[in-house]
Amino acid sequence: MKVLVCAASKYGATSQIAQAVADVLAERGCQVTVLPPQEVGAVEEFDAVVLGSAVYMGQWMKPARDLVERSAAALAARPVWLFSSGPVGEPAKPADNPVDVIKVLQATNARDHQIFTGKLARKHLSFPDRAMVSAIRAQEGDFRNWAQIRAWAAGIADTLLT
Repeated sequence: MKVLVCAASKYGATSQIAQAVADVLAERGCQVTVLPPQEVGAVEEFDAVVLGSAVYMGQWMKPARDLVERSAAALAARPVWLFSSGPVGEPAKPADNPVDVIKVLQATNARDHQIFTGKLARKHLSFPDRAMVSAIRAQEGDFRNWAQIRAWAAGIADTLLT
């Protein structure tokens, strides 16, 4: 089973989630390719796709949205799972779905969409991003739940390999 794992990531935390998903899929016997969305060529060469994005200002990043737009038919023709990364804090804020996920779900016929808490390190942020997280009083830290991420990936592997 050839699986593409792809995630748009601005500061690397979402890419790390994608890599964790890929590692679980590979451990379970899938042949996994990990690429950023802008490097994806023909989705048709894969049997399944896991696509994710960091969420900024309530939206998926443009490279992930562009991949969905240019490959919608190919994505809809195979099993697709989606994930978003971005809420931070205890409890995680914002807790609701990113604004554009409904369009992505519809375009890809995705089987599932999971929201994972993210990571916020102010020292790595650009000035505009620091201003935004200060304005919304976002809590700094690494809130990613690796057990939850691995369990979700294991469920995908189970579905694909049965």
